[in-house]
Amino acid sequence: MKIVVGFDHAGFPLKQIVLDAVREAGHEPVDVGTDSAAPVDFPDFAEKLGRKIQNGEAERGILVCGSGVGACIAANKMKGVYASICHDTYSAAQGVAHDDMNVLCLGGRVVGVELAKALISAFLSAEYQGDKAGGERLARRVGKIHKLEEFGQLGD
Repeated sequence: MKIVVGFDHAGFPLKQIVLDAVREAGHEPVDVGTDSAAPVDFPDFAEKLGRKIQNGEAERGILVCGSGVGACIAANKMKGVYASICHDTYSAAQGVAHDDMNVLCLGGRVVGVELAKALISAFLSAEYQGDKAGGERLARRVGKIHKLEEFGQLGD
């Protein structure tokens, strides 16, 4: 699986750790930057990452800013991008399995190296369960998310 990865300057210190963790999980990272600790704006990298997912150039993404919050907010403004900040492995896996999350957001100033590796492993090893036997309620809920994204309301 191709995994697009993006970082702002506050996420940059975790960049090599993230790239290595993606490779160690058997996936191919697609790096959209940044390439230094010089100040940059996280929405620029959220957009680059989101476009790769929208265009089918990557199936999932990992986005790292200082807290993970700003990157998450920016990424979720893009259609078809379902991002969540996760600082525990349960949420990183369940976000994929139950909610079809496709972008993991991390706080570079919040998580350490070992936790980042564990979160990435949990995120990348999880599979969406809504299209599997017994996953009807998950699919129904994700369908409602898509409806909110498309129309701004659930309606009737």
